[in-house]
Amino acid sequence: MFHFVPLIALFASCAVGQPPGQSSDAAPPELILKHAIELHQKGDLAGAVDEYRAYLKLRPNALDARSNLGAALARRGRYEDAIAEYQQALAIDRHNPGVIMNLGLAYYKTGRYTEATGQLASAHSLQPANNQVTMLLADAHLRLGNNTKVIELLRPLEKANQQDLGVAYMLGTALIRENQPAQGRILVERILKNGDSAEARMLLGATKLQAGDFAGARDDLQKATELNPQLPDVFSAYGSALLATGDTVAASAAFRKELDVNPNDFMSYLDLGVLEKQDQRYDEAMKKFRRAMELRPGDIGVRYQIATIYVLTGDVSAAQRELEAIIKDSPQFTEAHVSLATVYYRLKRKEDGDRERAIVQKLNADAQAREPGARTQP
Repeated sequence: MFHFVPLIALFASCAVGQPPGQSSDAAPPELILKHAIELHQKGDLAGAVDEYRAYLKLRPNALDARSNLGAALARRGRYEDAIAEYQQALAIDRHNPGVIMNLGLAYYKTGRYTEATGQLASAHSLQPANNQVTMLLADAHLRLGNNTKVIELLRPLEKANQQDLGVAYMLGTALIRENQPAQGRILVERILKNGDSAEARMLLGATKLQAGDFAGARDDLQKATELNPQLPDVFSAYGSALLATGDTVAASAAFRKELDVNPNDFMSYLDLGVLEKQDQRYDEAMKKFRRAMELRPGDIGVRYQIATIYVLTGDVSAAQRELEAIIKDSPQFTEAHVSLATVYYRLKRKEDGDRERAIVQKLNADAQAREPGARTQP
């Protein structure tokens, strides 16, 4: 069985310890730095942070020390503080690939995937042969739903190393999500040759879910959760299958389990928000949608869900603003036109409501004309 977990190596160096009894304030700057590195290597992160800060008071433009301070803060889970240090390091050397990658990873760890892809794309352009950067960038794109980007990044890696099951799993996931199940199944079969695994079951379940075999998807994804409950997205996918089979209670529980393991999962927040909305728990639903929006800024689907909350709670002015903005960005979004028509009628703007209804009728007619077997005009 295999697991893909993005990793980043910390700065390391041989160091000489600080003489006993000598305070950082009294020590020469280079000795303070050596002591900081020594503490860092020993795992005394709190001490290392203090020593790096002491050194940087004396040498504020020391790139390596600034980067190391960011790394120590990140290992302590203080990602926002780490981001600030990496940004200061890039002010010293904005083309340093290691710092750029570390900044991208810190954004990734906090669920700020849009910012992560920006930094990691820069690191990838500087080090295109660095497979670690490529994999991390692909994973960030996958979490944003940018499946074509994932495929573009991983196709060359997959061709060069067909034994790398981590690449096969991520690429297979993107292909299945991009409605290319036949190509995705090739990768599933490659993974299955190494025995039953959560990753293989996950891909099989995703393929069946895409094909509308909801019961089959549920069974495969349940097995995946049993084989590896820590696999990212496994409970989210299982929840989607449960939702498709009508088991909303079990689906809600699955989404919450996903967030226990993976607190930055977009789909779990979105689907939980929808379930909360259905139960008329509008405040809780809005919290879920807001968090989903943080993970995928500007996502049209989430914006629409927020607009529907405004409609349901009677805030028609807010609903109008949100729906008009959505339609401006996505004119073919039929459901948004339907909701906006409802809002206009509530505002006694019959002419505007009628216009939206006419747009809905045209969009539905166009969709029907595109259906397979639709009769063409002579």
